[in-house]
Amino acid sequence: MAPLRWLPLLLGALLLRGSRAAGPIRAFVVPHSHMDVGWVYTVQESMRAYAANVYTSVVAELAQGQRRRFIAVEQEFFRLWWDQVASGQQKAQVHQLLAQGRLEFVLGGQVMHDEAVTHLDDQILQLTEGHGFLYETFGIRPRFSWHVDPFGASATTPTLFALAGFHAHLISRIDYDLKDAMQKAQGLQFMWRGSPSLSTQQQIFTHVMDQFSYCTPAHLPFSNRSGFYWNGVAVFPEPPPDGVYPNMSEPVTPANVELYAQVLVANVKQRAAWFRTPHVLWPWGCDKQFFNASVQFANMDPLLDHINSRAAELGVTAEYATLDDYFRALHELNVTWGVRNHQDFLPYASEQQQAWTGFYASRSTLKGLARQASALLYAGESMFTRYMWPAPRGTLDPTWALQQLQQLRWAVSEVQHHDAITGTESPKVSNMYVEHLAMGTRGVHKLMASITQDSAQHVALGSDSGTRPEGHLASVYNPLAWTVTTIITLTVSFSRASVTDESGRLVPAQIQRSTRDPSAYDLLILVTIPGLSYRHYSVQPTTGTRAAATMASTVWFGRRQRHTSRGNRRLVTVVNNCYTVLLDPDTNLLHSVQERQSNRTVRMSQEFLEYHANGDATRGPISDNYLFAPNETAVPAWEAVGLEVVAGELVTEIRQRFYRDATAQAYTYAIHSRLAHVSQGPGAELLCHRIEQEYRVGPLELNREAVLRTSSDLDSQQVLYSDNNGYQMHRRPYRAYESNTIARNYYPMVQSAFIEDSRSRLVLLSERAHGVSSPGSGQVEVMLHRRLWNNLAWDLNYNLTLNDTSIVHPVLWLLLGSQAVTTALHPQSALALQHRPVVLLRELPGRGTRAKGPASRPQAPQQQAAVTLPPNLHLQILSIPGWNYSSSHSEHMRALRTSHRGQAQADLRRVLLRLHHLYEAGEDPVLSQPVTVNLEAVLRGLGAVAAVQERSLTGTWDVHTMQRWSWRTKPGRQTGRPASHSWPPSNHKVTVHPKEILTFFVHFRQQ
Repeated sequence: MAPLRWLPLLLGALLLRGSRAAGPIRAFVVPHSHMDVGWVYTVQESMRAYAANVYTSVVAELAQGQRRRFIAVEQEFFRLWWDQVASGQQKAQVHQLLAQGRLEFVLGGQVMHDEAVTHLDDQILQLTEGHGFLYETFGIRPRFSWHVDPFGASATTPTLFALAGFHAHLISRIDYDLKDAMQKAQGLQFMWRGSPSLSTQQQIFTHVMDQFSYCTPAHLPFSNRSGFYWNGVAVFPEPPPDGVYPNMSEPVTPANVELYAQVLVANVKQRAAWFRTPHVLWPWGCDKQFFNASVQFANMDPLLDHINSRAAELGVTAEYATLDDYFRALHELNVTWGVRNHQDFLPYASEQQQAWTGFYASRSTLKGLARQASALLYAGESMFTRYMWPAPRGTLDPTWALQQLQQLRWAVSEVQHHDAITGTESPKVSNMYVEHLAMGTRGVHKLMASITQDSAQHVALGSDSGTRPEGHLASVYNPLAWTVTTIITLTVSFSRASVTDESGRLVPAQIQRSTRDPSAYDLLILVTIPGLSYRHYSVQPTTGTRAAATMASTVWFGRRQRHTSRGNRRLVTVVNNCYTVLLDPDTNLLHSVQERQSNRTVRMSQEFLEYHANGDATRGPISDNYLFAPNETAVPAWEAVGLEVVAGELVTEIRQRFYRDATAQAYTYAIHSRLAHVSQGPGAELLCHRIEQEYRVGPLELNREAVLRTSSDLDSQQVLYSDNNGYQMHRRPYRAYESNTIARNYYPMVQSAFIEDSRSRLVLLSERAHGVSSPGSGQVEVMLHRRLWNNLAWDLNYNLTLNDTSIVHPVLWLLLGSQAVTTALHPQSALALQHRPVVLLRELPGRGTRAKGPASRPQAPQQQAAVTLPPNLHLQILSIPGWNYSSSHSEHMRALRTSHRGQAQADLRRVLLRLHHLYEAGEDPVLSQPVTVNLEAVLRGLGAVAAVQERSLTGTWDVHTMQRWSWRTKPGRQTGRPASHSWPPSNHKVTVHPKEILTFFVHFRQQ
């Protein structure tokens, strides 16, 4: 039975049911190949075995038959084929097929991204990468999605795809019992309004694939082979020399064509009963198909001819189609559709015992690396843009710089694939993603270091002797468009140090023993950096009486066993201006937290627990890369915990180490909590009002799934709130199921989750994706790590058992306070965690090295004016994409027609700007208001603005020429605001409404 939250949609679908028009059912046969960018095989292995052959053979076969069609989805494989394989003739054929509408690019991103554990910014990036290539190369802009394989569907996606200009959205994997109910109610098609704050212009027509999903039904009652897969199954590592593949379907002949027709027609009619119109989308293809398109079409052509020759008798017509063909025919029927508001389709379960909630935490290291690389790319993009405008200020080669950014754009886009960041891939493919991210990261680090190096030449070094002492020069870049006050941590080899800024002034700093390296020290430095700006700090060892960073002192409380208590000992307090954290020395655990502004003390404890997973598939459900199937409730994973408090003037750290065995020397788990003693300065409120926690988890024992459970006395009624992709929050009440209740109440937490009662809210912010649940009132449980093995043949054959022996170090920030306070702090704090300042370190020469010029009277380098936005507005991107197409569509198409398709020089003058309003309508009395900004004033540090053009989400449309289809909906209460953009803006002023994402091309006047 579908959950009650879907009842309005299902009832609406039932009310809208009606009789079909007389005449045959019209089957739209959509040829496609699902090509995973990774999963079991690396990208290069897939290219060699089948992917290149898909495009080579499809292009050839479409050219042979005018009625044939094909849809292409992900761009990574196509771009590799286009650049490395395709001949000039094949490229010309692709241009012709696209112009004729017989080859259609749908979705058009680099990959088919996951929807559960990916961040909004990275989804936009990978779409932008793919769409930019398609528009630059062909002048086309995808109008339909094909999101058939992500494991659940996010309510963020309809908003993004509407902003990208899509007419319709197609999904498949939703909860099995919900899909069954929607089929019976003919409710698989509807208008989806993803955001409660946005206008109806950001809604999208959505088609949910039926129970057969995106693959062609394979069972043939007249044959022992699979049906409709005449090219068989792809073979790795090389195609078979004789062209004979395993499991090739029985060829269509005059003797069996009627039998084939009966199977196809019966399936079309079965599907037609689940939809409200006589138009049936019949996907023809599956994973790794059409690598021999010749044999595919050679068999389907006569089959379709046979069906159409008997259409009156069979009651079905069949035709090759693209998504444009299908949705255009559907749209022309002018049916009235039901409306689904801003619920998502998460979590996803394919069967009663198969809850796909394990992947929320699979391969946590990769999830962390992906987000770190994304954050570095975000910083590198804006730093390079600021370097180029108003004029380059150094010897950096812009072409080389753009190559470094493009390499990381590709890698970050690639890892958003639904079998990549999800952790559901094989080990060798995971290693491929890591390698690509590492290469891209190194390039952008080198780029950023090159930009900052010139400006650091005149930094004060704190010495007037003419020689430079040993130490480090730290260049710190703030990628956010607000002034940020925070604490950065450097690891140094000396126990006493001084830190000076560009003008030679001492900077507050604290030094203490390193938590990672016993022979080193952590140097904590307080920095305040304006938006999109950097500052330089000189770090030098000191001796004697020279001013130095303050030393922290450590108090060790020993080790306490889990079941022991000495009773009535005085609580240990750690205090800053926002919180008092109380620790129980009897247990060495957190006892409570007092939020000082409201003066409320919330009882709170934290501990690590483990779910024990079954590894024998013959004995019951198993957990694997995808699935979470706990045998029972989680049990404590420790027997003793050690506690030490490291107190300093700048920061106090609470270090808890959890031991699996009371006498063990090594610990498996740790929590390092940090409170900052800073209350003044721009952005200091964010720093004060968070408890930063870093965890150590692992290595785990086999078949263990590790969670951090935070328990409080908040009366939350087991209601959890978690985010969709860092964009919007969703209410998640704990639900009872007939079985598998624990797993089916896990949700993805990409960036944040919270629980609350009438007085207080506890917010958790994350720098990588996790699974999250609320197993009890006042509890938040976060899955941090998994190590699994099972004997299921499918998992073993593809090496998908997730035997992850790594140690992971995830970070959460905790915010506690009233709803008003946490609502205001939540979005900016989440971004402060995601986009922490980038620290670029280089060694200072040793003591015998002469300085270049006098060091006694250094001059601080002049920097451009900071880029500063209001606190409710986020600079989602500021970059130079490098696309070489004209912003005028007619001019671009004219250039393509005149064969100017070569490697045109990248356009370094066009700047891509995207603004994102962080708040929902009505969420905060001040911050939820529309905000108007003057782009010329905000961007004055980059030069004089010459022109601003509003574009679609991925930049390929002028929004005023982007016409999306209007679908009729039944009358009902409207949510969000009516669309009311006025353009062009006067004096480059733009108004951004709650939750809006606006994209612009900005052109500056040449200096």
